Amino acid sequence: MIKKLAFGVGALVALTVFAFALWYFRPWSDLSPSDVSRLKNLDERIEVYREMDAILPSRKIEGVSNPLPLPRNIQPLNVTYEFDGKVKSLDEFIKERTITGLVVLKDGVLVHESYYLGEQPESRHTSWSVAKSYIATLVAMALEEGLIASIDDKAEKYVPAFAGTDFGDTSIRHLLMMSSGIDFNEDYEAEGSDIRNLFFGVFVFNADVDKMVRKYKRNRPAGQDFDYISPNTHVLSAVVRAVYGKPIAALIDEKLYKPLGMPAAYWNQDRKGDKGKAIGYCCLSTRAVDYARFGQLYLQDGVWQGKRILPEGWVDTIATPRADFQEPVPGEHFGYSYQFWIPPDYDDEFFAAGYNGQIIWVDRKRGVVIVRTSADRYYIEHADENIAVMRAIAKAVSGAEEDAAPE
Repeated sequence: MIKKLAFGVGALVALTVFAFALWYFRPWSDLSPSDVSRLKNLDERIEVYREMDAILPSRKIEGVSNPLPLPRNIQPLNVTYEFDGKVKSLDEFIKERTITGLVVLKDGVLVHESYYLGEQPESRHTSWSVAKSYIATLVAMALEEGLIASIDDKAEKYVPAFAGTDFGDTSIRHLLMMSSGIDFNEDYEAEGSDIRNLFFGVFVFNADVDKMVRKYKRNRPAGQDFDYISPNTHVLSAVVRAVYGKPIAALIDEKLYKPLGMPAAYWNQDRKGDKGKAIGYCCLSTRAVDYARFGQLYLQDGVWQGKRILPEGWVDTIATPRADFQEPVPGEHFGYSYQFWIPPDYDDEFFAAGYNGQIIWVDRKRGVVIVRTSADRYYIEHADENIAVMRAIAKAVSGAEEDAAPE
C-alpha cells in the first residue's frame, strides 16, 4: 500500500513538473514565460533590449521605404566632465554605464554616432518610458484637432471602459502631470511590485492590459503631488486610441514616422494581431537616429521641413514644470512637466527618459539633441551624473558651426 501511495505521489509530482515545463516553455506558442523571463536577467538585457519587437507581441509602425537621411558632419567627441569632485572622460562613462548607442545632433546635423556592445546603426532599441513622451505628443495633437475638448476632461469621457474606475475619474491634465493620486509601486527591480506584476502579468498570462490597469485605486486626491507611475500614461494611450479610433502604432506612423521620413519601427502590445492593445507606457523599438529625429522635432518647436507637426506653444508647455511640486530639487529629484523630465537648474533643457537609461536630451539654448541607449541597471543611482554628461556633450558640440556634408 505504501509503495503504491509513493508511486502515486511520484507520478503526480512528475506530471506536475511536466505540466509546468509545458506551460513555461510553450513549444506550441511564439511567446512563452521563458521568453518573458529573459527581461529579468541582467546578463541578457543588452541583447534583449534590441530584440523586444521580436520577443514580445508587437505591431509594426510602417514608416517610409526610403528614409530621409540626416545631414552629417561627424567630428571627434573628446569630452571630459566634472562630477562628484572628479574629472572623468566620456569614454569612461560609456563603459561604466553599459551604454549601447550615442547619437548627437547639432542644429539638425548628425555630429556624432557611435555604438557599443553589439549595437549597430540599424538596431531597433527599446525605448521603455521614452515612449511616454510620444504618447503625450499624440495627446497634444488630439487636443489641437479638437478630438479632446479640454485637458481637464476626465479620461472616462473618452474611454467608457474606464468609467467607474479611479483612473477614469482622473483628468487628462493630472495623468500627464503624473499626479493621479493612484496607489501604485513603480519599482521594476522589486519582486512583487505593481509594475512588475502589470508588465509580466500581461505577457505571462496573456492578460488584457486595459483590464489590468483598471483595478488600481486612488489613495489621495489627484493634483496634489508628483508620483511617477506608468499606468497614468497607459490610460492616456487608451484615450488617444479611442478618440482617433486607431491603434497607437498606426497613429505614430501617421503623425510622426511618415512626416519625419523615418523607417519601420515597432510598438509592443498585449497580444498578437489586430485585437492587441499597445502597452501605452513603454515599448517603442526604433533606431537611435530616429529617437534623435523625434528630439529634433521638439528642438525645432514642432516644425519639420517648414510644416508644423506639433501644436504651436506645445514645446514651451512641456519645457517647464506645470506645478510647484513638479519643480526639480537639486540633490533630491528631477522636475517634470507633461511626460517629459526637467533637469535641476534647467536652462531651456528637457528630456525623455526610460528604464535602464534610454534618453532623448533636448537643449534648445545650444541647439543640441543627444540620444543615449543602454542597458544600465543602475541608471537611477547615476542619473545626476548623466545630466553632467549630457551638458558636457552639448557644450562641446555647440562651438563654431561648420558646413554639413550630406549623408
